[in-house]
Amino acid sequence: MHPRAPEPVVREFDLGNGATRLYVRDTGHGPPMFVVHGGPDFNHAYLLPEMDRLADSFRLVYYDQRGRGRSFGGPLDYDVTIESEIADLDRVREWSGFGSVGLLGHSWGALLAMEYAIRHPQRVSNLILMNSAPASRVDALTLRDELKSNRSSRQIEQMSALRADLGFLAGNVETEAEYYRIHYGTTLRNPDQLDELVGRFRSDFTAEGIVVARAIEDRLYEQTWSRDGYDLIPALHHLEIATLIIHGDRDLVPLSLARHLADAIPGARLIVLENCGHFAYLEKPEQVSRSITSFVTPE
Repeated sequence: MHPRAPEPVVREFDLGNGATRLYVRDTGHGPPMFVVHGGPDFNHAYLLPEMDRLADSFRLVYYDQRGRGRSFGGPLDYDVTIESEIADLDRVREWSGFGSVGLLGHSWGALLAMEYAIRHPQRVSNLILMNSAPASRVDALTLRDELKSNRSSRQIEQMSALRADLGFLAGNVETEAEYYRIHYGTTLRNPDQLDELVGRFRSDFTAEGIVVARAIEDRLYEQTWSRDGYDLIPALHHLEIATLIIHGDRDLVPLSLARHLADAIPGARLIVLENCGHFAYLEKPEQVSRSITSFVTPE
């Protein structure tokens, strides 16, 4: 049983160009904590209901990033960039009325949270990096090699075949679910949790929305991990924001990459959860909630 969170308030607001809107959900009470989802082709739905455990201690603000989930407005050519992602996050902060907020990023969302914190450190009161994606091209290549080494040749063949499947290419949810069961099966070993998670990934997506979200993902990769010299680590050395890093010892992102972040950010605290993969909030919800609450609001 999960604790009952305060009734969430759902809003949508236009970014000003007449086409793009953002879906925002906020709940809870206390200091503001903005939850930045991963993917980057998912939306915030996969984080619920577990992340709402924090609603007793924080005003939680979730939003679906531009063109994804309930922020999808149709098969438009969304001009999504890292810069527009940061601008959107700042618009949500400004629209919510907060001068500074806590940022909690999961997976790719942690990379986006770091990008934002580097540009707007005065607007971030604390930074939570949970199961963080790599912060540099070099570390992303390490992750790619790690993923390959942890899969059997049969799994690699199956994933390749699924990516080429016409149903997958057209955004078929069932075909894509087969792909994600293989992709995340090595890090989330509880089959019930794996099925639950995969079912959440596309709960707010149409087939068209899935195709657009993947195009957005490719575009963001081109601007980050695929770009020679992409590296946030030097800038993180100058970050003066209280930072908590939460990582699983069985995360698909090697623990060594989380240690790179902890070594780079002055005073950062690293918590390693045992027998935990890439979805700490789902696998170890009580430990995650307790760690975040005690870090941000110590007694």
